[in-house]
Amino acid sequence: MKQYHIILSSLLFLLFSCKETAQVTSHSTNFEPEWINKVGAKENKIKSKIYYANDFGAINDGKTLSTKNIQKAIDECSKNGGGTLTFKPGNYLSGSLFIKEGVHFNVPKGVTILGSENIADYPEIDTRVAGIEMKWPAALVNVLDQKNVTLDGEGTIDGQGKVHWDYYWNLRKEYEAKDLRWIVDYDAKRPRTILITNSKNVFLKDLNIQRAGFWTVQVLYSEYITVDSIKIRNNIGGHGPSTDGVDIDSSKWILVQNCDIDCNDDNFCLKAGRDWDGLRVNRPTEYVVVRDCIARQGAGLFTLGSETSGSIRHVYVSNIQGYGTKNGLNIKSATNRGGTVEDVYMENIKMESVGTFITVSMNWNPAYSYSKLPAGYTEETLPPHWKKMLTKVEPESRGIPIFRNIYLKNIDIKGAKKAISVAGLKESIVENVNLKNVQITAETAGNIAYSSNWILDNVTINALDHSTLKIENSKNVDFSKSAKLD
Repeated sequence: MKQYHIILSSLLFLLFSCKETAQVTSHSTNFEPEWINKVGAKENKIKSKIYYANDFGAINDGKTLSTKNIQKAIDECSKNGGGTLTFKPGNYLSGSLFIKEGVHFNVPKGVTILGSENIADYPEIDTRVAGIEMKWPAALVNVLDQKNVTLDGEGTIDGQGKVHWDYYWNLRKEYEAKDLRWIVDYDAKRPRTILITNSKNVFLKDLNIQRAGFWTVQVLYSEYITVDSIKIRNNIGGHGPSTDGVDIDSSKWILVQNCDIDCNDDNFCLKAGRDWDGLRVNRPTEYVVVRDCIARQGAGLFTLGSETSGSIRHVYVSNIQGYGTKNGLNIKSATNRGGTVEDVYMENIKMESVGTFITVSMNWNPAYSYSKLPAGYTEETLPPHWKKMLTKVEPESRGIPIFRNIYLKNIDIKGAKKAISVAGLKESIVENVNLKNVQITAETAGNIAYSSNWILDNVTINALDHSTLKIENSKNVDFSKSAKLD
């Protein structure tokens, strides 16, 4: 059976190899899966009536909390069948806003929505954060259980996140001293900037978003969503923890394009639940396109995981440029997480000053990934999310992740510290990795362990230390014959 899979994978890659090589400036190639034209939101027909938040008492001085006034305008707009809710020039201080069906929430040029620095202005809701369903503060802008919504404008949404960053680092120092690194990210409650949950046919376009308190944009349990031409700048005034750019979480038929992200964690990230709770929910992320984007500072140009429990599959990424991004393709999970990552296509990628281009780990960040209750705690009195994190995955084999069927084409990487770092497990081999037209210049070549069936065509790794890839416990992974190492 294994031989059959190897032969089939080889035939498929030969088929791709016969196609015309795409230019980096184009995302219309024969490498594309046929489903990619089905992703994204469909046209929204918004009523022409315009509502100004100012007419409902919103103050544009950047100091007066206007949450209730802006929400009143949103509610009135939706109640009357929809329309455009917008603002006169100025700065508006707000806590959580909840956008409703048929509303076009427009932040025009000259307008800044400032997120309140008081966590009490973000009411707790039932949601999912970092793979666990729990109570957590609502985002600054929320689309919950809605359809046919547009969020756009050339203005700015500023999360004013530094107060939340400082809170996290202080709590983390306290928790690490108690051997509680695994739970601090869930107890340090911080607001996301934009949350789209259980919704359909939503456009998020053009906005300038900065200084997120936590994740910037999370698309959760939703379908047919378009994120287009947003600019994220989270490294203003510091480097906030977990300030991801765009997180697609247990959602499908998603289009992300023309975005420019500078953050302090994963730039573009796909997630699908964590550990026992993620396996319980068991909802995949699938049919996702990310194209024509820029990834600047951040932990990963394109990351899958670490929350993989519900599986991540049918993914197409094209025409992404990276500048100073820590990793290129980053696939990560843990041995209590489970799920399958498969059918991932990535092409037309250019990066400069990268950490490691391909990073694959099934035992990622153990101090964070594995929950263990220290002495002195009584489990019966713990918060519900602690109990979820401590619930064992049984049988243990259910927690072993699977990574397979990864296709990379037309890759140009300069100034990497390491070319490749792949670490599968004895129990779970990383299978069927296909590289075509891949050129990487790096300080060192790197390593591959517990992997099989790499198909290589025109692959060059230029290691400045003259090293070659260290390959261990792997089969059919031979860079000496099919690849060129300078």
